[in-house]
Amino acid sequence: MKAPALAEAPAAPQRPRIEDVAAAAGVSTATVSRVLNGQSVREPLRQRVQAAVAELGYVPHAGARALMLHRTGTVGAIFPTVDNAIFAKAIDALQRRLGEDGLQLLIATSGYSTEHEMRQAVNLVARGVDALALCGVSQRPELLAFLRQRGTPCVHVMSVPGPADAVCVGFDNGAAIGEAVRYLLDLGHRRIGMLAGITRDNDRAAARVAGARTALVAAGLDLAPPWLVERPYTLDAAREGLRELLSASTPPTAVLCGNDVLAFGALLEAQRLGIEVPRSLSIVGFDDLELARHLHPAITTIRVPAEALWRLAGDRLVAALRGEPVPRTSAVEVSLVVRGSTAPPPSLRQGRAPDRHEPGDA
Repeated sequence: MKAPALAEAPAAPQRPRIEDVAAAAGVSTATVSRVLNGQSVREPLRQRVQAAVAELGYVPHAGARALMLHRTGTVGAIFPTVDNAIFAKAIDALQRRLGEDGLQLLIATSGYSTEHEMRQAVNLVARGVDALALCGVSQRPELLAFLRQRGTPCVHVMSVPGPADAVCVGFDNGAAIGEAVRYLLDLGHRRIGMLAGITRDNDRAAARVAGARTALVAAGLDLAPPWLVERPYTLDAAREGLRELLSASTPPTAVLCGNDVLAFGALLEAQRLGIEVPRSLSIVGFDDLELARHLHPAITTIRVPAEALWRLAGDRLVAALRGEPVPRTSAVEVSLVVRGSTAPPPSLRQGRAPDRHEPGDA
């Protein structure tokens, strides 16, 4: 018996070529290329080409386009983590800004490790990114030398000031937390502790510790163990860190937190321990994540305009890729937002706190 013949696989549909688009639009392939590359073309021709592209479903070949333009149209960004709402906002804002100029964002994470950051940066450059956004200014010198040697534009985000030869977009982390320290001092607190992020390989965390210490020293106080504890940015670590701060023979009456995640964990642990916030303990965060104003009590924190910050970083990257002059330092304004998690210390409970709360905050 003769075996049945195997059915042949259907032929893959033929992809439209640039010649097909040109023929459908009644223009030359050079005109199609100019339209696709955003170059100057008379509006009627542009509309005809765009209509033909849509009708045929034409997609330019990325490799050929990159060879012709000496660009891939991609920008890399390395974040410490994506497990934090502040970086989720950053990715969204940066992608939308780059998309306005037809650029695509490729992201990687470093886990707060400069070794991993360098490896990811080299990988992104090897895949052809035209520019890089990096968080902070803690990068290894050999990474910065590599980027200079390659001529890859780079913008450091979230920290100013930075090295003299770096393009930085951000804010002064030390000065920002210094404002929170002075607010607590004005409330009457003198036992001020800090639940900081891990400062190793993290210039933002280190600057916040240094800024808090400088503001306290100016008031004749100090910031040192047992009132200084470093923990990773997780709720569990924050809860454990608050327990350590409160185990001191003389515990603090106020705790500065290196970011809002640490503040959230500190608040949850204080409530578990039966410690009233802010009656017995004041807590201050950093970032002003959306959840900060929805907790009870709402968290006093430093507001960072994440969307404006990362759009500005996108502006600088686009300008660099166009060959336009880029300012070395671009600062955004941060501010203290006073909510219900702070009050005078228990010894001054009868005193009245300054009325600096936002309308409607707990």
